[in-house]
Amino acid sequence: MTSLAAAPRVVVVATARPTFRVDVAERLATEARALLTELGAEVTGPEGLVMTPEDVAAAKPFLAVPADLVVNVCASFSDATPALELYGELDQPVLLWSFREPGPVGDRLWLNSMCGANLFGHALVVHAGRAPRLVHGDPHEEGTRRTLEAALRGRLPEVVPAPTATGPRADRTAAEAVLASLAGRRLGLVGDAPPGFTPSQYDGDLVARLFGVEVEQITVDDMFSRVADVDADDATSEHGQALEAQPSLGTVDQGQALTSARITTAMRGWRDGRDLSGMAIRCWPEFPTQLGACPCSSLSRVADEGTPTACERDVYGAVTMLLMEAAGSGTTYLVDTVELDADRDVVRLWHCGAAATSLAADPAEATQTTHCNRKLGVAGNFPLRTGPVCMARLTEDPSRPGHLRLLLAAGESVAEPNRFQGNTAAVRLATDATTFVTGLVTGGFPHHTVLAWSDVRPQLRAVADLVGIPVVDWGLPSGTEGDNDV
Repeated sequence: MTSLAAAPRVVVVATARPTFRVDVAERLATEARALLTELGAEVTGPEGLVMTPEDVAAAKPFLAVPADLVVNVCASFSDATPALELYGELDQPVLLWSFREPGPVGDRLWLNSMCGANLFGHALVVHAGRAPRLVHGDPHEEGTRRTLEAALRGRLPEVVPAPTATGPRADRTAAEAVLASLAGRRLGLVGDAPPGFTPSQYDGDLVARLFGVEVEQITVDDMFSRVADVDADDATSEHGQALEAQPSLGTVDQGQALTSARITTAMRGWRDGRDLSGMAIRCWPEFPTQLGACPCSSLSRVADEGTPTACERDVYGAVTMLLMEAAGSGTTYLVDTVELDADRDVVRLWHCGAAATSLAADPAEATQTTHCNRKLGVAGNFPLRTGPVCMARLTEDPSRPGHLRLLLAAGESVAEPNRFQGNTAAVRLATDATTFVTGLVTGGFPHHTVLAWSDVRPQLRAVADLVGIPVVDWGLPSGTEGDNDV
């Protein structure tokens, strides 16, 4: 740090993506810079939002000059490309600043800022060996102000250590049975990892060695060819069945609904023809930009048939789903952590509409509508089931390159209106929610976890022991674990 006799120099970079509410992101980024200036900092950095490769290149020179503090304002969601390009070799920690969701209940996610910070944290910890920190809150909040005041004096927020104390385990025989049921299963992948989505990278040999799961990959163009080859009568039949199951589908543009029916039919045919046990799909950008439809409802339809489906071609997420379901979890859902209600120890878990309708709070009211972000294709729009839940995620172990670790958490999904368009669960955690969210970001965990409504943590812990994977356990408080109901 330079002497505090001079104003501390702070580099502020505000990252965003144009598919979110750019106007709100710009306003909050401006307020963030103003607060740092008010606190006595000399603020430098690009004035506008960093959203393009050219913006990233223009931001780099600001980091070439020594600074007392580097702040990445996650003005909205962004993939992790800027994180690695700007901070991957930075000697000092970057402070990731995420905002609260400002939109009304039932609207789309305006910013998805917290998820963006989560993705940045994973990239920096796992792929760059860095130690990012997190401040979460809006510029006008007193807690945000106190955190930044301390940071300007060299006292950055702490890195939350991964909790190692774990609960009960199933016996070895049960774990062996889970692994035996996975051996030889095939996971179908469509496309490569989306750009900047570091959690979607994977080691196929590691997956095969640990779990016996084989990976079969086709290109996005291959899938599009399968969609084009779907017989018109088959597409009409699938559309009719989907409409009968969820009459709200009738409110969606029929052309887009028929395209979704073609996607569903093509996915189902690929699954059946290749004996696939699960799928991980590169769901954007090509599906909306080239095919004119997001595949969320198709992922939901296939999931309702008992085949786990993961979006954003998240392989480790899909393997986690296979593992949990082999352990007896029932149907699961891949979710982002998008909002924190610290006073209630609640986190809101969400994705944009690919949940199986069987997971709806009321399956008869599992509304289908136009995709909330792209305004193309069909997606579910309904709250997820209430009741006890557990969360899990296989992910890279930054302390042991080439190895995995297993994240576990638990809580209760509580009743509330669907907070965000798509599928949302409000989960009251069994642990301190602020600590959990901070631990996700500073510990380099992915933005995706897998949510289930049956507690299979004892089985998962036993499997992890059997294959030599360390467990990071944000579980129930001491003394309350022990049975197999969450």
